Amino acid sequence: MNIRASDLPHSTNLRLTAHCRLCGEGLKHSFVDLGMSPLCESFLLPEQLDSMEPYFPLHVLVCDRCLLVQLKEYVSPDNIFSEYAYFSSFSTSWVAHAKAYCEMITKRLRLGPESLVVELACNDGYLLQHFLPLGVPVLGIEPAANVAKSAIEKGIPTQVDFFGVRVAEELVASGKRADLIVGNNVLAHVPDLNDFVGGMVRLLKPEGVITLEFPHLERLIAENQFDTIYHEHFSYFSFVTIEHMAALHGLKLIDVEEIPTHGGSLRIYLAHQASSHVPAQSVADLLDREERLGYRDIAAYTTFAEQVKRTKRKLLSFLIAAKDEGKTICGYGAPGKGNTLLNYCGIGPDFLEFTVDRNPYKHGRFTPGMHIPICPVEAIDTFKPDYVLILPWNLKTEIVQQMRHIRDWGGKFIVPIPEVTVLDPEESL
Repeated sequence: MNIRASDLPHSTNLRLTAHCRLCGEGLKHSFVDLGMSPLCESFLLPEQLDSMEPYFPLHVLVCDRCLLVQLKEYVSPDNIFSEYAYFSSFSTSWVAHAKAYCEMITKRLRLGPESLVVELACNDGYLLQHFLPLGVPVLGIEPAANVAKSAIEKGIPTQVDFFGVRVAEELVASGKRADLIVGNNVLAHVPDLNDFVGGMVRLLKPEGVITLEFPHLERLIAENQFDTIYHEHFSYFSFVTIEHMAALHGLKLIDVEEIPTHGGSLRIYLAHQASSHVPAQSVADLLDREERLGYRDIAAYTTFAEQVKRTKRKLLSFLIAAKDEGKTICGYGAPGKGNTLLNYCGIGPDFLEFTVDRNPYKHGRFTPGMHIPICPVEAIDTFKPDYVLILPWNLKTEIVQQMRHIRDWGGKFIVPIPEVTVLDPEESL
């Protein structure tokens, strides 16, 4: 199948219309409505607290043709990603995950000095840095200049730009084609899916491979992960929708792995339809499972909203009871998902004294909407709260290990998703 980007729907035409960004179908079905919320990475300086803060709808829709779950493009990527507060390297477990991937894929694809690996949204070089000692040439593409600077300082060639057909054609014209294209947690951030995938098709060598990692919609629904919904995430993917997307662009799914990152993600492997790559049994198995679970039927998507409301009520009931008993609570982390949870549930400084984060960029700032102060991690040791609410719950194992000493003063952890749970550090060792 040879489809040009111009043949497919583009976000420039669909930004505020209720049409699917993948197939162009009109959107009639609601997935979940989380109300109005500020941009989740728009951390505020003290002098900004008295200024107007923009809020946008977090109303998620689902297409009944290709079953893509999606937000409308209320805010352009330029506004979100030109300067970005998220640096991947501050998560030790995520860097270790990236290193293991690089070593695995280098062996699997037999990459070497004549190969080229291109990572889309390479962030601060957390992944590509691991290819350098393996002798594999790399190129990073990252739209946020402040984050790309960190990658460049690691010795990683990095182009500051939004990837799509234009960038791909420029790279091909300069003699660059990729043996491997990597996109970790970027697909959900792309408003113009067809331009993005079309760019990968152009940049990929005839026998090249694309790997993409993204949170799996099946896990989001099964585990009430509503806080992974925010304006930076334009789309939420089931495997059946990925199959549809690949076919639209002349790609085939050749393998898929279910991985634990971000609460449960997929790592998919794509290649040109005309390539010699043969699909693994894992592809058919996951498609069959999603079909049995009803993911080809719109009805599977329309019951999620009630689950979310129940999760909110349980969390608030616990926090209210704890505060009524005189308990002190602080947060750990200031991730995007945490800001969705805080704003949807109305959890402000009346519940959390402060939150902490390992990223110095956020210190001295305040969370969007709820205006909770963000401090260095050491503030927990000074304050000695009764409870620490883990906002990046997908990193709970790493955080509990780092902070298990809160048991010294009787502190406990709260994990809000899939439903409120208290972890005793003594029992979590």
